[in-house]
Amino acid sequence: MKRRSLLLGATLASMLLSTSAFAATTLSMWYHGAGSDVEGKLINQVIDDFNASQSDWKVELQSFPQAVYNDSVTAAALAGNLPDILDVDGPNMPNWAWAGYMQPLKIDESKIANFLPGTKGVWNGQLYSIGLWDAAISLVTRKSYLDELGLRVPTLDQPWTAAEFADALAKAKASGKFKYALDLGTAWTGEWYPYAFSPFLQSFGGDIVDRSTYKTAEGALNGEAGIAWGKWWQSLFTDGYAQATQDPADRDNGFNTGAYAFSWNGNWAALGTLKAFEDTLFLPAPDFGNGPKIGAASWQFGVSAKSAHPEGAAAFIEFALQDKYLAAFSNGIGLIPATPSAADLVDNYKPGGPLHVFFDYSNKTGLVRPVTPGYVVQAKVFEKAAADIAQGADVEETLDAAVDEINADIEKNSGYGH
Repeated sequence: MKRRSLLLGATLASMLLSTSAFAATTLSMWYHGAGSDVEGKLINQVIDDFNASQSDWKVELQSFPQAVYNDSVTAAALAGNLPDILDVDGPNMPNWAWAGYMQPLKIDESKIANFLPGTKGVWNGQLYSIGLWDAAISLVTRKSYLDELGLRVPTLDQPWTAAEFADALAKAKASGKFKYALDLGTAWTGEWYPYAFSPFLQSFGGDIVDRSTYKTAEGALNGEAGIAWGKWWQSLFTDGYAQATQDPADRDNGFNTGAYAFSWNGNWAALGTLKAFEDTLFLPAPDFGNGPKIGAASWQFGVSAKSAHPEGAAAFIEFALQDKYLAAFSNGIGLIPATPSAADLVDNYKPGGPLHVFFDYSNKTGLVRPVTPGYVVQAKVFEKAAADIAQGADVEETLDAAVDEINADIEKNSGYGH
């Protein structure tokens, strides 16, 4: 009898343990950071902490190299095999939402009230994704260069005007000290072009597409402001201030070796430049008439449209928004923490820190790329137009052709739901 009781007790205990072990529902998550040990450790720490914090959900991660990530998501969507939680590059989110890859993100939005504007992925009036960090660009130079050239230090409240920027470039070239006055990073291609260069267009008053309707690029890209931007852009190269084609080594090390007076570069490269020059300055974008502008939005988390457990996926994303994780990612990969309180935890980005200006630039001058599913096409069209103009193509003809291509794509896709 005693033996039977022991066996029964052991069986019940086994059943309870088994039930407990399988109580958590598994949530699959895809991430773009394969190959980065730092990112891998960071995201796995968040997942481990979330899994240990509750018993309803268990997140399991699969990482992909960034170069193949978007294609992997597209292929999985076509096959109906999307994970529960997706990592998405901010400007691509509207296309994925429109295509049915993602669903609105249902989290407590009061928790993201203080997040940088560029970290919030909103499409058709609904939140679809949220980022733990953002990135920002500045005009990099040295205080000693400004002093030698007789130039004032611009601020966010008083950025350089178009005339002042032109004067700075002319004086840098005339000094004979530099290989080129300005490093624009034309060695980089792809998303760098719309991210880095369309803000100049927007500061002129133009845009890649008319954001009031998102149904046409006519008048936005090839209107008076767009043509003025195109002629200015071309003049940078014809006047010998910058290179239309650039050796990657010059982009990586040119400013730090004294080849350029100014460099248009992101906060991800800032610490290396500070190490090279103690008097490095990170200046705000020039104002070409409609305020200084820089690109905004980086990688963000969202819920796939095919997830059977969107509440669990949203619970993980909301958990990941804690300041300690925002700060950990910033310390690990160098990007801008998404909140002021997280920035306070990061020596580089806290008030008075060497990179704090990037937080302000993102917060006050950051502009997301056109929020439309058509952006994935429009970005490539803009890149080609900007590259062709830099190489000497006729400005008006090139912009008119770009508008025709963008509008044909919008029409082909029935307006992308706008």
